[in-house]
Amino acid sequence: MSGAQQPTGPEQGAYPEYHPGSARPELNRPVRERYPQLRSTSGYGDPRVRHTGPGPGAGTDQEPERSSKLTARLALAMTVVIGQLWGLTVVVDEWMEGNTGTAWWGTGFLCLSFLVVLGLWMLDPKDR
Repeated sequence: MSGAQQPTGPEQGAYPEYHPGSARPELNRPVRERYPQLRSTSGYGDPRVRHTGPGPGAGTDQEPERSSKLTARLALAMTVVIGQLWGLTVVVDEWMEGNTGTAWWGTGFLCLSFLVVLGLWMLDPKDR
């Protein structure tokens, strides 16, 4: 049965065709008559609803010192990562030009900056 066909036989009257402003009164009843389980107090006045939201203080920073510390560490780590990307570009360029001595110094810089990020990560284990 396709969506455009109407049911036939004993089930024909089971699903009346609906369109807004229908002349059939059973289709134009107020919402409270069509859906008696919905009350005007559904939600906030319903005794089954125990928790209506996240609670007081939601969305505010509970520990501003910790937040500022984490933000500073994140900014420092992002700066180091940007420096690593720049250093990697320089090292690859020097290596391709045949300046292996400079490339090895650059590789040392990359290793040192990785150790700095690792040290920042290990600084405060409770923040992970």
